[in-house]
Amino acid sequence: QAQVVESGGGLVQTGGSLRLSCTVSRSMFSFKTMGWYRQDVGKQRELVAADTGGDTTYADSVKGRFTISRGTDKNTVYLQMNDLKPEDTAVYYCNAQVSVLTPRGSYEKVEHWGKGTQVTVSS
Repeated sequence: QAQVVESGGGLVQTGGSLRLSCTVSRSMFSFKTMGWYRQDVGKQRELVAADTGGDTTYADSVKGRFTISRGTDKNTVYLQMNDLKPEDTAVYYCNAQVSVLTPRGSYEKVEHWGKGTQVTVSS
């Protein structure tokens, strides 16, 4: 059973920085896409940033402030968050995805989610 471990959340003042880390272990797969989503109370979960084989995607609200990067083992992803704002407050979830070829010849998505780490930005 794959294990997704996140760390790095916490409480920070407006303008501060945090670095989130996520590692997927106990998996036979190397995840091509890894990313971060967030969900605040009463809101839908939204994509923050994702890395697919080196191609990165960011939510408009975090462009220029957040940077996603991958570890050397490829099953690790980081999110450097700078100039944090109160609206960044949310639970941040790590996501890992890969498409694998099945014996039937079709592709099946393997996806894992972390349990989430709380980020709170005080004004």
